[in-house]
Amino acid sequence: MDSSVFHPDFKAKPFWWEAIAMGEDDPPAELPPKADVVIVGGGLTGLNCAIELGRGGTRAVVLDAEPLGFGASTRNGGGVSGGNNVGKGLSGAKGRQSPEEMRDWLRAIMGDASEGLAHIEALVQRENIQCFYERTGRFVGAWTPKHYDGMAAKIDTLNEFANADASMLPRARQREEMASDYYYGGMLVNRTGKIHPGLYHRGLMQAAQRCGATLLGRTKAGALTRTATGWRVETSRGPIEAGEVVIATNGYTGSLTPDLRRRLIPVASHIIATEELDPELARSLIPNQRTLADSRRILTYYRMSHDNKRVIFGGRARFTQVTPEVSAPILHAMMLARWPQLKGVRVTHAWTGNVAFAFDYLPHMGVTQKGLHYAMACNGAGVAMLSYLGAEVGKKLLGKSNKLPVFDGRDFPTRAFYTGNPWMLPMVGSWYRFRDWLDRKAA
Repeated sequence: MDSSVFHPDFKAKPFWWEAIAMGEDDPPAELPPKADVVIVGGGLTGLNCAIELGRGGTRAVVLDAEPLGFGASTRNGGGVSGGNNVGKGLSGAKGRQSPEEMRDWLRAIMGDASEGLAHIEALVQRENIQCFYERTGRFVGAWTPKHYDGMAAKIDTLNEFANADASMLPRARQREEMASDYYYGGMLVNRTGKIHPGLYHRGLMQAAQRCGATLLGRTKAGALTRTATGWRVETSRGPIEAGEVVIATNGYTGSLTPDLRRRLIPVASHIIATEELDPELARSLIPNQRTLADSRRILTYYRMSHDNKRVIFGGRARFTQVTPEVSAPILHAMMLARWPQLKGVRVTHAWTGNVAFAFDYLPHMGVTQKGLHYAMACNGAGVAMLSYLGAEVGKKLLGKSNKLPVFDGRDFPTRAFYTGNPWMLPMVGSWYRFRDWLDRKAA
């Protein structure tokens, strides 16, 4: 591996953690004997649910096996989707054969998904969360001319159903958005934003506490047993009785809930942060400060840091968990392919987090056959989607939902013999890389 890409002060942890005391500022709470609702998972889903419950007068206890926010909630790239990424596979549209039925389906899922952005914007303002949120928009680069044409064919749908404020940008104008000719033009989506994930999560923790929630990090949930009045939840600190239980574990869903685990495909996403750049160079890379992504199967996503001094570059360096010594040089090479002018710039941080895909590429919320509430399957758009669905679960428990999202109660598919171990991912990754190479070569 190319060790020259690593800065002498390199850290194998998220850059976002520099702004927060991960694991050191967990509230010093005691496990109460009873709770109205126990939420398993202290990330964006669980905290949004706890906030909504607290605003409605119901107090929640939030449990996390690790320090609160240790998972993908503080490890993501900080992009906030406006609903334009939902339902890529569209297998949920099975049986809707007519154009009218397909349009109704798209209108429903994209319209509800677009609520995620509105939810975050209202929440950040209402709770005064200082997390560098900006609605800056996104540029999605076309990997090939054919991909450009495919994007162009979707523009009207995105604008009509997701209010995306999207338009196409030809290759001749690409440098208006990024200092590179790497793509064949692409799509601008103005109704998206970016955020500092660490500060957003810490703001959610504070808001949840103000709403009366008890937050317990390093408290692992164990056996879940039905009782006459609800649930008994065994934990590493002892048992707790609860009226309801919410599972908010997404890409870290494990043996506690095997029925949910077999419906999720956890995929590792890897990210690097560069050292601070020359200010003029930093300003030139993304003139309009958007988030960037592309149409490859082996996805990349990137942006400038909140202070516009570093590049934050993420993607599928591998489809499984690997060490920074493996992932960082791969991502660094991907970054240089897009911006050769960054040659010699070193990596100060590298980290990994799990995203969770569903077999139908759709988010899901609902209630299991055993009676557990859940919201999960972000499919790579978790900041907006899981924040929104977590709040919607809270409203549902309070009985205050005027209209449940279309993602509630839908069939949550799995596959025969699949138990939650994504053993097939390395093969899928190899196939995707070959297809990307073939498409580009043909272009």
